[in-house]
Amino acid sequence: MLQCSLEDQSVVIEDEMAMTVEETSVDSLYPTAVLIDELRNDDLQIRLNSIRKLSTIAIALGAERSRTELIPFLTDALFDHDEVLLALADQLGDLTPLIGGSAYAHHLLRPLEQLASMEESAVREKAVESLCKVADKHSLAALEEHFLPLLRRLTRGDWFTSRCSACGLYCAVYPRMSAAVRADLWSLYKLLCNDATPMVRRTAASKLGEFAKLVASDVSSNELISLFTFFATDDQDSVRWSSIESCIAISSLLSETQCQTFIKPLLISLFDDRSWRVRCVITDKFLQIQEALGESVSVAVLLPAFGALLKDVEPEVRTRAAEKVEQFCAALPASDRKTEILTHVLPSVEEISKDPSAHVKTALALNVMGLAPLLGSELTIEHLLPIFLTLLQDEVTEVRLNIISTFDKIHSVIDSSQLSQSLIPAIVDLAKDCKWRIRLAVVEFVPLLATQLDHKLFDETILPLYLGWLQDPVFAVREAAVNILKQLTNQFGVDWTVNCIFPTMVDSATHRSYLQRIMPLFCLNKLCETIDAKYVIEKIMSILQLLSGDDIPNVRLNVAKTLLKVGRTIGRNSMKKYVKPLLTKLVNDEDFDVRYFAEETRTALQLNI
Repeated sequence: MLQCSLEDQSVVIEDEMAMTVEETSVDSLYPTAVLIDELRNDDLQIRLNSIRKLSTIAIALGAERSRTELIPFLTDALFDHDEVLLALADQLGDLTPLIGGSAYAHHLLRPLEQLASMEESAVREKAVESLCKVADKHSLAALEEHFLPLLRRLTRGDWFTSRCSACGLYCAVYPRMSAAVRADLWSLYKLLCNDATPMVRRTAASKLGEFAKLVASDVSSNELISLFTFFATDDQDSVRWSSIESCIAISSLLSETQCQTFIKPLLISLFDDRSWRVRCVITDKFLQIQEALGESVSVAVLLPAFGALLKDVEPEVRTRAAEKVEQFCAALPASDRKTEILTHVLPSVEEISKDPSAHVKTALALNVMGLAPLLGSELTIEHLLPIFLTLLQDEVTEVRLNIISTFDKIHSVIDSSQLSQSLIPAIVDLAKDCKWRIRLAVVEFVPLLATQLDHKLFDETILPLYLGWLQDPVFAVREAAVNILKQLTNQFGVDWTVNCIFPTMVDSATHRSYLQRIMPLFCLNKLCETIDAKYVIEKIMSILQLLSGDDIPNVRLNVAKTLLKVGRTIGRNSMKKYVKPLLTKLVNDEDFDVRYFAEETRTALQLNI
C-alpha cells in the first residue's frame, strides 16, 4: 500500500476502513472518510481542517492502521504549504496514544524528522516541540535504537535547517542516557556550537543555557565558560544576542569569584556592544541577569551599565531601559539603594524625561512613579517631583496618560499639602485637556485623590472639574464620572452628594440634549443603594417625575429602569405612593420599548396597576 499514489492511497484507506469497521454505521464513518479524502484537497483551508482532525481519523482507523497506513501516507504526502506543515507538526506530537502507545512512538519520528528539516522556522520549531513530546514517550531502549540515530542525522545534516532543529532536542534525551552516551551527546552539541553557519550557532547559543543546567554535573565549569565566551564574542550580532540567555543560566551555576573573573568582562562588552540589537536584548534581560549575578556583582557592573543604557544613542534601547527602571531599582541592596539611585539612575532619568522620542518618555512615565516609595518623601519631593511635573506637561498624550495612571504609587509618600502645591495644578490643567482620553484618565484617578485630599481642598480644586465631567460631551467621560459617584459618596457622605451633586443633576434634567438629560438617571441608579430613603423621596422622585414626561423615549425608558432601583430602596407604602403613579403612566406609554421596561419594573416590584 505504501507504493500507491496519493490518490489511490486515500481511496484504499477509505474502502478498507468501510469494510473492516463493521460495527460502525455508514453515517458515522462518512465524516472520517471525507476527512481522509480532504487531506489531498487542493483547497488550503480544507486541507488544514482535515490535518487538524488527525486524531479523529486515527481513532476511526485504529492504532495498527494508523501506524501502517496513516503515518506513511502523511510522510509521503506533499503538504507543501507552510500552514499545513505547521498544523501537521503540531498534530503529530499528540498521536502517540492513538497509534498504540509508547511502544510504537518511534513510528512518528520519520515525518517529524522531515518537518524538522523544513525551511520555514515556525514549522521546524513546532516539529522540535513535538519531537520532544514523542521522545518523552520512548523507553530508554527505544531512545537509543530510534531517537539517537535521528538526533545524529539532524546534527550532521547537510542543510543548516536540520542542524538548527537538532539544537533543541538534546535536552529531551540527555538526562536519561548513560555516562558514555552523555559524553557523546556533549561532543555532538559542541560541533553545533562551532558550526560554520551563523544560524546554527545562534540556535545553539540560545539553547546552551537550558542544556548547561543538565550537563553541569558532567562537564567542567570552564567548558561552559569557554562556550559562552565563544558565543559572546562571535562576529555575528545574532549569535551574541542569543548568548545572553545562556549567560543567565550559566551565571547561576558559577561561584561569585568565577562570575567576577569571567562573566563580568563579557557582560561589560555586551552592554557596550556595537550592535544596538544586542544592547536591546541585554536590556530586556537585565532583571534576570541582575538576579543571577547576585548583589555584589550587580552593584559593581549593572548600575553603571544601566545608567548608560538609559542614555543610549538608540531610542529603542532607551525605551527598554526605561521600562525596567522601577524593577531594577527595587532589586538593588536596600542598604545603599537611595544613594545608588540618586548617583547612577536619576541623572539619566531626568535626561530622558525630556527625550525627543515619545516612546522613551511613554515608557518612563509608566515606571518612574515606582521610585517614590524607594526614595521616601523628602527625596521624592526634591528629585522626583520635578520629573513628574515635566512628564505631566509633556505634549504627547500617552506620556501624560501613563504618569496619571500611576499616581497611586506616590499616595503613601506625598501628603495632601504637597499635592496641592505641586500636582493639583497639573491635574487641573489635564482635566480640561481637549483629548477625551486624558480627561477620562483623570476621572478614574479622582477616587484616589479623594482619599488623599481633605474635604475642603477637594471641593475647591476637584469638585468643579467633576461637575463638568458629569456634563462632558463625550459619553465615556460622563460614564466614568457616574461610575465613581458611589465611591465619592462613601468618602464624603450623603449630605455632600445631596448638596454638591444634586443641583447639577437637576440642571442636566432640563438640558436641551437628551444625552445630558439621561445622565441624572445613571447617577440615581448608582446612588439609590447608598443614600437614605428620605433623600430618595425628597430629591430623586422630583427628577424622575420631570423626566417621565420627556419627549425622547430613550429618556422615559431609563426612568422606568431607575424606578426599579427606587422601588427596592423605599418602603412598600412609599412605593405605592410615589413609584406606582409614574409606572402607571409609563406602562401605557405610546412607545413599545418604554412600555416593555415599565412592565418589567412593575413585575419585579409586584405592583398591581
